[in-house]
Amino acid sequence: MTAYTLPVLSPISSLDGYIQAVNAIPLLTAEREAELGRRLRENEDLSAARDMVLSHLRLVVAVARNYMGYGLPQADLIQEGNVGLMKAVRRFDPGRGVRLASFAIHWIKAEIHEYILRNWRLVKVATTKAQRKLFFNLRSMKSSTATLSPAEVRAIAKTLDVKESDVVEMESRMQGRDIAIDPAPEDGEERVGPIAFLADASEGPADFVERRQNEALETEGLAKALASLDERSRRIIEARWLSPDNAMTLHELADEFGVSAERIRQIEAKALSKMKGSLAALR
Repeated sequence: MTAYTLPVLSPISSLDGYIQAVNAIPLLTAEREAELGRRLRENEDLSAARDMVLSHLRLVVAVARNYMGYGLPQADLIQEGNVGLMKAVRRFDPGRGVRLASFAIHWIKAEIHEYILRNWRLVKVATTKAQRKLFFNLRSMKSSTATLSPAEVRAIAKTLDVKESDVVEMESRMQGRDIAIDPAPEDGEERVGPIAFLADASEGPADFVERRQNEALETEGLAKALASLDERSRRIIEARWLSPDNAMTLHELADEFGVSAERIRQIEAKALSKMKGSLAALR
Protein backbone atom coordinates (compact mmCIF):
# COMPACT_ATOMS: atom_id res chain seq x y z
CA MET A 1 0.00 0.00 0.00
CA THR A 2 1.26 3.46 -0.81
CA ALA A 3 2.06 5.68 2.17
CA TYR A 4 -0.13 8.79 2.29
CA THR A 5 0.79 12.21 3.56
CA LEU A 6 -1.93 14.62 4.57
CA PRO A 7 -1.73 17.91 2.66
CA VAL A 8 -0.90 21.18 4.38
CA LEU A 9 -4.28 22.75 5.10
CA SER A 10 -4.92 26.41 4.42
CA PRO A 11 -5.95 28.67 7.33
CA ILE A 12 -9.36 29.19 5.71
CA SER A 13 -11.75 26.24 6.05
CA SER A 14 -8.92 24.12 7.44
CA LEU A 15 -11.32 21.70 9.08
CA ASP A 16 -13.17 21.14 5.81
CA GLY A 17 -9.83 20.64 4.07
CA TYR A 18 -8.80 18.09 6.69
CA ILE A 19 -12.03 16.15 6.32
CA GLN A 20 -11.69 16.11 2.53
CA ALA A 21 -8.10 14.90 2.85
CA VAL A 22 -8.84 12.02 5.22
CA ASN A 23 -11.83 10.91 3.15
CA ALA A 24 -9.53 10.67 0.12
CA ILE A 25 -7.26 8.13 1.83
CA PRO A 26 -8.13 4.61 0.58
CA LEU A 27 -9.49 2.04 3.01
CA LEU A 28 -7.43 -1.04 3.82
CA THR A 29 -8.44 -4.48 2.69
CA ALA A 30 -8.78 -7.13 5.38
CA GLU A 31 -5.59 -8.83 4.16
CA ARG A 32 -3.56 -5.60 4.14
CA GLU A 33 -4.87 -4.61 7.56
CA ALA A 34 -3.90 -8.00 9.03
CA GLU A 35 -0.43 -7.73 7.48
CA LEU A 36 0.15 -4.26 8.92
CA GLY A 37 -1.14 -5.39 12.32
CA ARG A 38 1.33 -8.29 12.41
CA ARG A 39 4.21 -6.04 11.38
CA LEU A 40 3.39 -3.65 14.22
CA ARG A 41 2.98 -6.35 16.89
CA GLU A 42 5.95 -8.47 15.88
CA ASN A 43 8.46 -5.86 14.65
CA GLU A 44 7.29 -2.56 16.21
CA ASP A 45 6.95 -1.27 12.63
CA LEU A 46 5.83 2.35 13.09
CA SER A 47 5.21 2.80 9.37
CA ALA A 48 2.61 0.03 9.61
CA ALA A 49 0.96 1.82 12.54
CA ARG A 50 0.99 5.04 10.55
CA ASP A 51 -0.78 3.46 7.59
CA MET A 52 -3.44 1.95 9.86
CA VAL A 53 -4.05 5.27 11.59
CA LEU A 54 -4.28 7.25 8.35
CA SER A 55 -6.72 4.84 6.76
CA HIS A 56 -9.09 5.12 9.74
CA LEU A 57 -9.07 8.89 10.27
CA ARG A 58 -12.35 9.10 8.39
CA LEU A 59 -13.87 6.83 11.02
CA VAL A 60 -12.92 9.33 13.74
CA VAL A 61 -14.56 12.15 11.77
CA ALA A 62 -17.76 10.12 11.46
CA VAL A 63 -17.84 9.31 15.18
CA ALA A 64 -17.02 12.87 16.25
CA ARG A 65 -19.88 14.21 14.13
CA ASN A 66 -22.33 12.47 16.48
CA TYR A 67 -21.14 14.55 19.44
CA MET A 68 -21.45 18.04 17.96
CA GLY A 69 -24.59 18.73 20.00
CA TYR A 70 -22.56 19.36 23.15
CA GLY A 71 -21.37 22.76 21.94
CA LEU A 72 -17.68 21.83 21.75
CA PRO A 73 -15.45 22.48 18.70
CA GLN A 74 -15.61 19.68 16.14
CA ALA A 75 -11.88 19.97 15.53
CA ASP A 76 -11.22 19.24 19.22
CA LEU A 77 -13.59 16.27 19.18
CA ILE A 78 -11.75 14.87 16.15
CA GLN A 79 -8.38 15.44 17.77
CA GLU A 80 -9.40 13.57 20.91
CA GLY A 81 -10.87 10.79 18.78
CA ASN A 82 -7.57 10.49 16.93
CA VAL A 83 -5.87 9.89 20.26
CA GLY A 84 -8.27 7.03 20.88
CA LEU A 85 -7.59 5.65 17.39
CA MET A 86 -3.84 5.61 18.03
CA LYS A 87 -4.39 3.76 21.31
CA ALA A 88 -6.53 1.22 19.48
CA VAL A 89 -3.92 0.68 16.78
CA ARG A 90 -1.29 0.03 19.44
CA ARG A 91 -3.50 -2.65 21.04
CA PHE A 92 -4.89 -4.16 17.83
CA ASP A 93 -4.41 -7.92 17.43
CA PRO A 94 -5.22 -9.15 13.90
CA GLY A 95 -5.12 -12.72 15.15
CA ARG A 96 -8.50 -12.30 16.82
CA GLY A 97 -10.24 -11.97 13.48
CA VAL A 98 -11.82 -8.58 14.28
CA ARG A 99 -11.45 -5.63 11.92
CA LEU A 100 -9.64 -2.58 13.25
CA ALA A 101 -12.67 -0.32 12.70
CA SER A 102 -14.83 -2.46 14.99
CA PHE A 103 -12.09 -2.60 17.63
CA ALA A 104 -11.13 1.07 17.43
CA ILE A 105 -14.59 2.59 17.75
CA HIS A 106 -14.65 1.84 21.49
CA TRP A 107 -11.36 3.66 22.05
CA ILE A 108 -12.39 6.59 19.88
CA LYS A 109 -15.65 7.07 21.76
CA ALA A 110 -13.90 6.68 25.13
CA GLU A 111 -11.50 9.54 24.42
CA ILE A 112 -14.26 11.79 23.07
CA HIS A 113 -16.40 11.02 26.13
CA GLU A 114 -13.57 11.96 28.48
CA TYR A 115 -12.99 15.21 26.60
CA ILE A 116 -16.66 16.16 26.75
CA LEU A 117 -16.91 15.39 30.45
CA ARG A 118 -13.79 17.48 31.16
CA ASN A 119 -14.89 20.49 29.15
CA TRP A 120 -18.68 20.61 28.97
CA ARG A 121 -18.95 22.22 32.41
CA LEU A 122 -16.48 23.81 34.80
CA VAL A 123 -17.90 21.43 37.40
CA LYS A 124 -18.01 17.75 36.47
CA VAL A 125 -21.52 16.57 35.66
CA ALA A 126 -20.78 12.85 35.57
CA THR A 127 -18.26 10.87 37.59
CA THR A 128 -19.78 7.43 38.19
CA LYS A 129 -20.51 4.80 35.54
CA ALA A 130 -24.27 5.29 35.91
CA GLN A 131 -23.94 9.07 35.58
CA ARG A 132 -21.86 8.73 32.42
CA LYS A 133 -24.45 6.40 30.91
CA LEU A 134 -27.14 8.96 31.69
CA PHE A 135 -25.12 11.89 30.41
CA PHE A 136 -24.56 10.40 26.96
CA ASN A 137 -28.07 8.94 26.55
CA LEU A 138 -30.45 11.34 28.28
CA ARG A 139 -30.30 14.04 25.60
CA SER A 140 -31.26 11.67 22.78
CA MET A 141 -33.95 9.92 24.84
CA LYS A 142 -35.82 13.11 25.72
CA SER A 143 -38.75 13.78 23.39
CA SER A 144 -38.56 17.56 23.90
CA THR A 145 -36.61 20.27 25.68
CA ALA A 146 -39.24 20.43 28.43
CA THR A 147 -38.63 18.97 31.87
CA LEU A 148 -39.16 15.22 32.02
CA SER A 149 -42.53 14.03 33.25
CA PRO A 150 -42.68 11.34 35.98
CA ALA A 151 -43.66 8.77 33.35
CA GLU A 152 -40.66 9.70 31.16
CA VAL A 153 -38.36 9.51 34.17
CA ARG A 154 -39.59 6.00 34.96
CA ALA A 155 -39.23 4.88 31.34
CA ILE A 156 -35.67 6.21 30.98
CA ALA A 157 -34.61 4.76 34.35
CA LYS A 158 -35.96 1.34 33.33
CA THR A 159 -34.30 1.45 29.88
CA LEU A 160 -30.89 2.45 31.24
CA ASP A 161 -31.19 0.39 34.43
CA VAL A 162 -30.55 3.32 36.75
CA LYS A 163 -32.44 4.92 39.62
CA GLU A 164 -35.21 7.40 38.87
CA SER A 165 -33.55 9.87 41.25
CA ASP A 166 -30.37 9.66 39.16
CA VAL A 167 -32.34 10.56 36.03
CA VAL A 168 -33.87 13.61 37.71
CA GLU A 169 -30.52 14.73 39.10
CA MET A 170 -28.71 14.37 35.77
CA GLU A 171 -31.42 16.32 33.97
CA SER A 172 -31.04 19.19 36.43
CA ARG A 173 -27.26 19.13 35.99
CA MET A 174 -27.49 19.21 32.20
CA GLN A 175 -30.05 22.03 32.23
CA GLY A 176 -27.91 24.12 34.54
CA ARG A 177 -25.27 26.55 33.40
CA ASP A 178 -21.94 27.85 34.67
CA ILE A 179 -22.00 31.10 36.62
CA ALA A 180 -18.91 33.29 36.88
CA ILE A 181 -17.73 33.54 40.49
CA ASP A 182 -16.58 37.11 39.90
CA PRO A 183 -18.52 38.45 36.87
CA ALA A 184 -17.21 41.41 34.90
CA PRO A 185 -19.25 44.64 35.01
CA GLU A 186 -21.65 45.18 32.12
CA ASP A 187 -22.75 48.55 30.78
CA GLY A 188 -20.94 50.35 33.53
CA GLU A 189 -22.98 48.66 36.25
CA GLU A 190 -21.50 46.61 39.05
CA ARG A 191 -22.69 43.01 39.19
CA VAL A 192 -22.75 41.07 42.42
CA GLY A 193 -21.45 37.54 41.89
CA PRO A 194 -21.21 34.47 44.14
CA ILE A 195 -17.75 35.53 45.30
CA ALA A 196 -19.39 38.30 47.32
CA PHE A 197 -21.07 35.66 49.49
CA LEU A 198 -18.06 33.37 49.88
CA ALA A 199 -15.97 35.53 52.19
CA ASP A 200 -15.36 33.91 55.56
CA ALA A 201 -15.20 36.48 58.32
CA SER A 202 -14.22 33.94 60.95
CA GLU A 203 -10.69 33.82 62.30
CA GLY A 204 -8.37 31.63 60.25
CA PRO A 205 -5.56 29.43 61.63
CA ALA A 206 -2.87 31.99 60.81
CA ASP A 207 -4.86 34.81 62.42
CA PHE A 208 -5.48 32.67 65.50
CA VAL A 209 -1.77 31.87 65.96
CA GLU A 210 -0.80 35.50 65.42
CA ARG A 211 -3.37 36.69 67.95
CA ARG A 212 -2.23 34.17 70.56
CA GLN A 213 1.39 35.14 70.03
CA ASN A 214 0.55 38.83 70.41
CA GLU A 215 -1.45 38.14 73.56
CA ALA A 216 1.41 36.14 75.05
CA LEU A 217 3.88 38.87 74.13
CA GLU A 218 1.68 41.58 75.63
CA THR A 219 1.14 39.61 78.86
CA GLU A 220 4.81 38.80 79.23
CA GLY A 221 5.84 42.31 78.26
CA LEU A 222 3.44 43.92 80.71
CA ALA A 223 4.72 41.76 83.56
CA LYS A 224 8.31 42.67 82.75
CA ALA A 225 7.45 46.37 82.39
CA LEU A 226 5.74 46.40 85.77
CA ALA A 227 8.65 44.54 87.34
CA SER A 228 10.98 47.32 86.19
CA LEU A 229 9.11 49.90 88.32
CA ASP A 230 9.67 50.69 91.95
CA GLU A 231 6.99 49.63 94.41
CA ARG A 232 5.20 53.01 94.61
CA SER A 233 5.14 53.53 90.86
CA ARG A 234 3.86 49.97 90.31
CA ARG A 235 1.08 50.53 92.87
CA ILE A 236 -0.01 53.73 91.13
CA ILE A 237 -0.07 52.14 87.66
CA GLU A 238 -1.99 49.09 88.89
CA ALA A 239 -4.51 51.25 90.77
CA ARG A 240 -4.99 53.68 87.86
CA TRP A 241 -4.80 51.38 84.80
CA LEU A 242 -5.06 47.72 85.73
CA SER A 243 -8.20 47.87 87.89
CA PRO A 244 -10.77 49.24 85.42
CA ASP A 245 -13.74 48.44 87.68
CA ASN A 246 -12.22 50.08 90.77
CA ALA A 247 -9.76 52.59 89.31
CA MET A 248 -8.53 55.10 91.90
CA THR A 249 -8.33 58.85 91.32
CA LEU A 250 -5.21 60.95 91.68
CA HIS A 251 -6.59 62.44 94.90
CA GLU A 252 -7.29 59.04 96.44
CA LEU A 253 -3.73 57.93 95.74
CA ALA A 254 -2.41 61.25 96.99
CA ASP A 255 -4.14 60.61 100.33
CA GLU A 256 -2.74 57.04 100.41
CA PHE A 257 0.88 58.15 99.91
CA GLY A 258 0.61 61.50 101.71
CA VAL A 259 1.64 63.61 98.72
CA SER A 260 -0.13 66.00 96.36
CA ALA A 261 -2.25 64.86 93.42
CA GLU A 262 0.17 66.63 91.10
CA ARG A 263 3.00 64.52 92.46
CA ILE A 264 1.01 61.34 91.82
CA ARG A 265 0.40 62.53 88.23
CA GLN A 266 4.16 63.08 87.73
CA ILE A 267 5.01 59.63 89.10
CA GLU A 268 2.36 58.08 86.89
CA ALA A 269 3.63 59.82 83.74
CA LYS A 270 7.22 58.80 84.44
CA ALA A 271 6.20 55.17 85.09
CA LEU A 272 4.14 54.97 81.89
CA SER A 273 7.03 56.35 79.87
CA LYS A 274 9.38 53.76 81.34
CA MET A 275 6.93 50.94 80.65
CA LYS A 276 6.50 52.06 77.03
CA GLY A 277 10.26 51.84 76.59
CA SER A 278 10.33 48.34 78.07
CA LEU A 279 7.48 47.12 75.79
CA ALA A 280 9.10 48.67 72.71
CA ALA A 281 12.35 46.86 73.49
CA LEU A 282 10.50 43.53 73.69
CA ARG A 283 8.84 44.03 70.28
